[in-house]
Amino acid sequence: MKILQELEQRYPALKTCMPEITQAASALVSCFWQDGKLLACGNGGSAADCEHIVGELMKAFRLHRRLDTDKQRQIRETYPEQADVMIANLQRAVPAISLVSQTALMTAFGNDVSAQMLFAQQVLSYGRPGDYLLAISTSGNSENILHAARLAHIQGVRVIALTGSDGGKLKALSDIAICVPADITYQIQELHLPVYHCLCACVENELFGED
Repeated sequence: MKILQELEQRYPALKTCMPEITQAASALVSCFWQDGKLLACGNGGSAADCEHIVGELMKAFRLHRRLDTDKQRQIRETYPEQADVMIANLQRAVPAISLVSQTALMTAFGNDVSAQMLFAQQVLSYGRPGDYLLAISTSGNSENILHAARLAHIQGVRVIALTGSDGGKLKALSDIAICVPADITYQIQELHLPVYHCLCACVENELFGED
């Protein structure tokens, strides 16, 4: 795929993990074609990355995502007076949930129950067989991320890890581990961004096609 080739050309350092990036792109495309969804979790800068990823998937990223003709027809038949503005502004989305976004739940659960289990609790609730969990941890050893990955397997949810060169404990808990070739936190994060932008672009391209 051209998008993957361009990633390797622009970021030669990622050559070592291109097989895993390619595998993750294919897995996510299959997941979404089969009506699965993506759950994403991380801490700190990785939490911000989760929000970023979901933003790219839930709205147009690189391509126009006009509603399909059946959905347009349903809108026109049900709400004829509002149809034009709805059709003009709604876009086809890729179902994704950032597990870092639930502020009330996270603060309540972290305070009342266990901060280490706050992502696992959401995987328990949202996760269904065929879904994917994108677990982002620069060290690969964040305990709340590890627990989320453990719950994912119980729920029949596959795990894609995005981590550093070592992979940490998360690597063994992942179906696909993208271990970027860096060991310092901010440098790992700098390489995570082009990786997940590439994954989002691959998904969008396969689901919605080139304009």
